[in-house]
Amino acid sequence: MAIASDPAGLPALGVDVGGTKVAAGVVAPDGTVLETARRSTPTASVGETEAAVAEVVEELAGRHGGPLAAVGVGAAGWFDRAGDVVLFSPHLAWRHSSLRRDLAVRLQRPVWVGNDADAAAWAEYRFGAARGAELALCITLGTGIGGGIVADGRLQRGAHGVAGEWGHMRVVPDGRLCPCGNRGCWEQYASGSALATTARQVATRSPAAAARLLDRVHGDAARLSGEDVARAAAEGDPVALSLVSDVGEWLGQGIADLAAVLDPDVVVIGGGVSVLGEMVLRPARERLDRALPGRGFRPGPRVVGAALGAQAGLVGAADLARRVAPDPRPSPGVP
Repeated sequence: MAIASDPAGLPALGVDVGGTKVAAGVVAPDGTVLETARRSTPTASVGETEAAVAEVVEELAGRHGGPLAAVGVGAAGWFDRAGDVVLFSPHLAWRHSSLRRDLAVRLQRPVWVGNDADAAAWAEYRFGAARGAELALCITLGTGIGGGIVADGRLQRGAHGVAGEWGHMRVVPDGRLCPCGNRGCWEQYASGSALATTARQVATRSPAAAARLLDRVHGDAARLSGEDVARAAAEGDPVALSLVSDVGEWLGQGIADLAAVLDPDVVVIGGGVSVLGEMVLRPARERLDRALPGRGFRPGPRVVGAALGAQAGLVGAADLARRVAPDPRPSPGVP
């Protein structure tokens, strides 16, 4: 596909590569998602993961039929400053992988790649809950915890490209082992994976108390997932509600720590766990109110759910790709 002469007025294709799924969509310039498709994420192989991205892109491009400005890919990983190389991904196989070059060769289209949470943060700033914010943080709760920063209308990626990886702040010394190699990281206590881990522990120790949860997995505690707990909580299961509240408490504590350093005006909570809404946001706000340094003498950030929901990552990736599509050089950069 040739680079569009006027990419700003064309739809772009956005892809969000997470630890469990590859979600993609054709996105209009106003952020409207026109068509979607998805695949499961092959996590053990770089080649298979990139093949899944290519497949979903070609499916959507063929279905859409019309011209596209570019392809944007937000992926769960730590990128170099140029956005060309995935330095490391705790939940996928990328290790110093040249993702942008590889995808550009496979797709023969202009490609932007970057961190999925950065893409989600950009989408919420452009079209969603952080619109107009001076300093906005986005926290994505999914398999792990990702994050993005938009300040003064610019996506902030840090000196080495890896800003916003606060899921790997250590909150419990010598706590749970994290795929990043450290122990006690925030995402081990306030993510979808954390919700599942705690549920399995509770169900193993107290099967009678967790009977309703165990009924969902035919008594096999090892099969409990974060989705099982979320559904049980939505149905009013007290054990599940308590587990979700615990995740919210950990979330609020981490937000208080971030507020002490960055002083944002808004913190947007996105990712798969955000579908729990007030069940997780209410305890997060309550913990923030108790833990904010200087509480009572300073304002804290607003904590809100993502307006774009699970589609924020692909919407942001598409918008970022559209903005850099005229530049065919290997390092397109970010706004």
